[in-house]
Amino acid sequence: MHIRRFTLPTLGAAALGIVALTAGAAGAHVSVSPDTTAAGSYAVLTFSVPHGCEGSPTTKVAIQLPADVPQVTPTVNPNWTVEKVTEKLAEPLQDSHGNEITERVSQVVYTARTPLEDGFRDTLALSLQLPEKAGETLTFPVLQTCARGETAWNETPAEGQDEEELENPAPAVTITEAGAGGHHGAADAAEEPGARKDGDDEDGDDEAGDDGNGLAVAGLVAGLGGLVLGGLALARSGRKA
Repeated sequence: MHIRRFTLPTLGAAALGIVALTAGAAGAHVSVSPDTTAAGSYAVLTFSVPHGCEGSPTTKVAIQLPADVPQVTPTVNPNWTVEKVTEKLAEPLQDSHGNEITERVSQVVYTARTPLEDGFRDTLALSLQLPEKAGETLTFPVLQTCARGETAWNETPAEGQDEEELENPAPAVTITEAGAGGHHGAADAAEEPGARKDGDDEDGDDEAGDDGNGLAVAGLVAGLGGLVLGGLALARSGRKA
């Protein structure tokens, strides 16, 4: 029986191949990457358009906004024109500054100045405030229009279903608890007046500072000792002379 032996380079190449296939499958979708997911924070959501429609170049990308996000600021991309589509609200809302909102941005539409060829990617970014709803998932259905055909990225996984099982999943962001780095994060305790810092003892004294003072005193004593010994040696030499 012939036993095939795999060397480490062979196994490494195989592992890299599996990773590449996995990354390629994940990168085939129109996806979204938030710079923060903290509840109540102002986030920049970057949407990636990685390919066209079955080889046809992309001409338009329409991003639908969830009802929990009434306002948005699209980022200007020189390769696209951008338009905000608004709709009237059934009931007025108030923003974080107390201003009354009577309409919301329901959709942001980017139109390519020059069609984005298949095999090339581009990104489109939106700035918005995430709602104070930790644990909730916001879905942003995207309609990708191409020179020939279109693709609706609007599928959401059923309970217990893996998103990778969907053919055209909608980009989604799950909101997390507001932490120290979020919009409502607490001040860093190390910067508060009288706050205890790392290295302080229970009395609030800086242990590092005490150690530094001790070393300085020890160095001074050693220096004085050297001078004394030097003086004695010089005196002895003078008596011998």
